[in-house]
Amino acid sequence: MVELIKRKRDGGQLTKVEIKQIVKGFVEGTIPDYQMAAFMMAVCFSGMNIEETAALTREMMMSGEVIDLSEIAGVKVDKHSTGGVGDKTTIVLAPLVAAAGVPVAKMSGRGLGHTGGTLDKLEAIKGLSVDMTKAEFIKKIKMYGLAICGQNADLVPADKKMYALRDVTATVSNFSLIASSIMSKKLACGAEGIVIDIKVGEGAFMKNIADAQQLAELLIGIGKNMGREVVAVATAMHEPLGYTVGNALEVREAIETLQGKGPQDLTELCLVLGSQMLVLGKVAKDEKEATETLQKLIDSGAALDKFKEFVVSQGGDLSCIDDMDALPASAHTHTYVSKKTAYISELDALKVGLASMKLGAGRETKKSIIELGAGIVLQHKTGDYVEQGAPLAVLHSNDKQRFEQACQLLDAAYSYSEEMPAKRPLILKTFYP
Repeated sequence: MVELIKRKRDGGQLTKVEIKQIVKGFVEGTIPDYQMAAFMMAVCFSGMNIEETAALTREMMMSGEVIDLSEIAGVKVDKHSTGGVGDKTTIVLAPLVAAAGVPVAKMSGRGLGHTGGTLDKLEAIKGLSVDMTKAEFIKKIKMYGLAICGQNADLVPADKKMYALRDVTATVSNFSLIASSIMSKKLACGAEGIVIDIKVGEGAFMKNIADAQQLAELLIGIGKNMGREVVAVATAMHEPLGYTVGNALEVREAIETLQGKGPQDLTELCLVLGSQMLVLGKVAKDEKEATETLQKLIDSGAALDKFKEFVVSQGGDLSCIDDMDALPASAHTHTYVSKKTAYISELDALKVGLASMKLGAGRETKKSIIELGAGIVLQHKTGDYVEQGAPLAVLHSNDKQRFEQACQLLDAAYSYSEEMPAKRPLILKTFYP
């Protein structure tokens, strides 16, 4: 292992067999944490080429259980987001795509820091469970065309161990380590077509389109190497997606979007990502046809019906879908108002996400307890003209003392100008295989 660390540190390449030995040894405990940490730091210094990255992904995937979906008819698809603020896309997208006849096999994560997690959001629906065995996961996809689960202990254990180490050794930011972490989980879940939403901007890990392109090319290259089709879409995360940030609040907005009453940006993103999933799923010849199909499914109510079916299939209580006031709610609210009469020129997604976390909607550490009703409902976003004292956001929390700190973050999140700011595009670039 010392020789392999040294070779990678000095810019050398590793073989597939050597990468297999590293991953296997680390999972089995024969390679200690300190050597794996040194190896990942060497990767950060010297990088990995596409063959090495694909080999690392394969060995991480093979470190645990791999789900075989071949008994399910059709092209199975999945979608992954690199993490944003107010990103409730999966809750809309999964039933919408499944309603079009494309099986969706989705493994999602939990929130940490300023980014939310799909599993936490779904658990705002009373009774809904994201824990299931491999057999249950396959059965649900076969019966309903859709299942969303959490990562169990048997799936990609190498990623769990490596990510815990990356978090505390400043090795999170390397693109090969990011790509192998994403793709090992996607591939282990059995999807054949994968759409990656790469968030770009203040509230995202990728700060510019050049970084997004580098990650996209790696993800697509891994897919080709492993015989899977991957499409990556770079999307803007300079301001929150939609108008809600926080678990139950985002579920409400997702349901409204499935009803055809959602915010324009969230609806647009779901149609763009969903159209790629339908093309990969071979039920539409191109993105235009796919978008028309998805819009019809929203308009007809079929997408909402599929969502209700999904909720019941995973043990959820439908009453809070029909009456969204039954979703978890916080005890207290506070209205945050505009400091000026002007246009809102910027709304920093990162600071809004941090404000929502301070209110109890997110985890400051992995052991933090989430308050499902907490969060922020935005009243105005970038480009809106507001009067001084006008409500900009309503804050929700069970603890009134949290409002002050959240408001300080919102003070820094909102910027104003006398001129109307130029509209920024939501979809920045699409990368194809």
